[in-house]
Amino acid sequence: MNWKASLMKSTRNIRTTPTPPIKTPLSQRRLKTKPALMILAILLAGNLFWFIMWLLPSKDKSNNDEVVATIDGDNITRQQWLAKMESMYGKETLQGLVNEAVMEKAAKQHKISVSDEEVDLELALMHSTQDITDRTFQSLSDKELRQKVRTQLILEKVLAKDIIITEEAVEGFYQDNQSLYNIPTSYRTSMIVADSKENIDSVLQELQNGSEFSVLARERSIDTPSASLGGDIGFITEQQANIDAAILKAVAKLEKGTTSEAIVLSDGRYAVLHVSEVKEGQSFTFEDVAAHIKRVLAVEQLSASITPEIFWTDYDVNWFYGEAK
Repeated sequence: MNWKASLMKSTRNIRTTPTPPIKTPLSQRRLKTKPALMILAILLAGNLFWFIMWLLPSKDKSNNDEVVATIDGDNITRQQWLAKMESMYGKETLQGLVNEAVMEKAAKQHKISVSDEEVDLELALMHSTQDITDRTFQSLSDKELRQKVRTQLILEKVLAKDIIITEEAVEGFYQDNQSLYNIPTSYRTSMIVADSKENIDSVLQELQNGSEFSVLARERSIDTPSASLGGDIGFITEQQANIDAAILKAVAKLEKGTTSEAIVLSDGRYAVLHVSEVKEGQSFTFEDVAAHIKRVLAVEQLSASITPEIFWTDYDVNWFYGEAK
């Protein structure tokens, strides 16, 4: 279903009318349920902020000279360490903080609110369409992810507030995409993969002896992408086509906080799974998602490159890296 109208130079006083449905692949239509992902990748480095703040040196010069590593007698000081982290992550981290503050001011100015229920809806839709190769969810804490979603929702509401979408268009989109709003149960899953039955049995023995799953995944798993994240492969559902069938069958039998026995994957390797969280399936009525759909249809009329930086001049932003964007 494609309700995208022709791009307009102005976002004000635009009225859309429903057009005959054009069938598009489900994977493309699912993208419309993930507007909050638009800037998550840009702001991903923001989750390093609290870590860096915790490490910031005091005014005491001796603290700046604290040695954090020694290599063959050569020292790396705390100040050198922090300077390197700032050069790598500082700009993106500060940009994320500025964007959050700017959008909070915009929300206040335009009398826009974002409820916890709206954030919950966006997260539910995002989880249901998550690609296993997308590491966004694994890289952010729940609190950080909710804040990013809130910031994006404020941006979209400000941009869409003067765009008029007809009720017929909203209802038509819902009717043609109801499957998007019937969300199956999802399981936050981690895995450790081994190349033989002997090795996976060894992993199971270590787990029974008290080893932490995430630590063991980093040490023992031969699946490099998930191993780097402590085995985490995010939320998966029983209907996902891009997940090994053996994994889907096994997680459906697991409860929160439980670990599977060894399973054989389709490629002949072995795995053990752990489910840390279970999100029960949900079905959303038209009333539940009407505001969401209206916003999605309105945002479709705007440039895909729109980000919070367009508001920086409105709120007189000055930052460490020079002129406001």
